[in-house]
Amino acid sequence: MNYLAHLYLAQPTADSHFGNLLGDFGGKRHVEHLPNTVKNGLDNHYLVDKFTDSHPLVKHAKQYFSPERKRFACVAIDVVFDHFLIVHWQHFSKQSLSEFKYTSYQLLNQRIPIMPTRMQHVVTSMTKNDWFKEYETIDGIGLALDNIAKRIRFTNTFSGAADDIARNYDELEAVFLAFFPELIKHVSKSGFEST
Repeated sequence: MNYLAHLYLAQPTADSHFGNLLGDFGGKRHVEHLPNTVKNGLDNHYLVDKFTDSHPLVKHAKQYFSPERKRFACVAIDVVFDHFLIVHWQHFSKQSLSEFKYTSYQLLNQRIPIMPTRMQHVVTSMTKNDWFKEYETIDGIGLALDNIAKRIRFTNTFSGAADDIARNYDELEAVFLAFFPELIKHVSKSGFEST
């Protein structure tokens, strides 16, 4: 899953938000001197990723990406799932999306001083420029995915993934709506972070 889903599945605390994103920034290499509340969030992050990557519905969704983009389909799926979470936000949360983003950004900003350097840069940019606003549209998703493609350290054919998403939008949305409630249930049952 991508950043918004990880934050949605975190507890409403600064340590949990930090831990639930830390998995994308070197994770376990940075936890030695961090409190257990951050480590629990990190464990939750890994639980979410493992469940998502191995789920039959998510594996099935890779077929909606053209052969030249298949290698990075999981990245595109993570981002488009954040888009669908935004589209269907009221179905999954009583809190408005704008309130949730405001709170999440504040919580993340409280932990910037102890984040790894690359995470500090990403979180600062994310909270300052409201990255999740981009995820509201297919064009915004396309922009985010093309930026990811540029950061990949070798020549790739990942850019243009938004074309595959637009072409198979309804099918991908159906996958998300079937999958996401299962993920929520799985996280809730695991108990890495007490509610």
